[in-house]
Amino acid sequence: MRKIAVYGKGGIGKSTTTQNTVAGLVELGRKVMVVGCDPKADSTRLLLGGLHQKSVLDTLREEGEDVELDEVRKPGYGNTLCVESGGPEPGVGCAGRGIITSISLLEQLGAYEESEQLDYAFYDVLGDVVCGGFAMPIREGKAKEIYIVTSGEMMAMYAANNICRGIQKYAESGGVRLGGLICNSRKVDREADMIQALAEKLGTQMIYFLPRDNMVQRAELNRKTVIEYDPTCEQADHYRNLANAIDANSNVVVPTPMKNDDLEHLLVKFGLYE
Repeated sequence: MRKIAVYGKGGIGKSTTTQNTVAGLVELGRKVMVVGCDPKADSTRLLLGGLHQKSVLDTLREEGEDVELDEVRKPGYGNTLCVESGGPEPGVGCAGRGIITSISLLEQLGAYEESEQLDYAFYDVLGDVVCGGFAMPIREGKAKEIYIVTSGEMMAMYAANNICRGIQKYAESGGVRLGGLICNSRKVDREADMIQALAEKLGTQMIYFLPRDNMVQRAELNRKTVIEYDPTCEQADHYRNLANAIDANSNVVVPTPMKNDDLEHLLVKFGLYE
């Protein structure tokens, strides 16, 4: 089983990209579990047809410690398995606790055992936070393979570089590696070239360039992945191609994050500071 975590700047489209990619993996016959690591508990919404799934923390608060696996893990599109970690009540406690509690509970309940016959476990992680509970998939080796969703926007690239620092820090102790950058296009000038250059500086690859398409928003409004909403559209094929690229990828590395000055020089080269 491959354990993959998806990171990136807040609002870059991690959850949308993850769920649409998972839909593509399902078409390849892969069995996938998605673990949402965002306190908003919205990482599996498109796979569940808009159903707001009861989170692990909410279940534990209401039911106590004696819970069954099917109480916290629900079947979704294409027989995916969906979990939402959840978080504390707003303004109370640490949201990272939800990730720690959720993954620990899934392990206790046998969610990762061979009998489950999972091909993939995906962790959709909040924002670009690489400290505390949000770094657990990196720090403790729960995820061995990281993909960073980014774009040609300056702050998205800064976030990608910062996440690489976290991966590098825990590469030896946790065995985590970077699988590549996913460019979720914002139609920035020379965007594909810029992210390719960033990937080369980080010692990795741009594993796929996702063009911007309003079909994504239409599918979301209908509470579906693009592949389920309109399987014949061009954007559905892009998510299939991304799923194929990840499924075939064996090029995982310890990244070489850039100094901030070097990153700014790269941005200048591509005209973002002009």
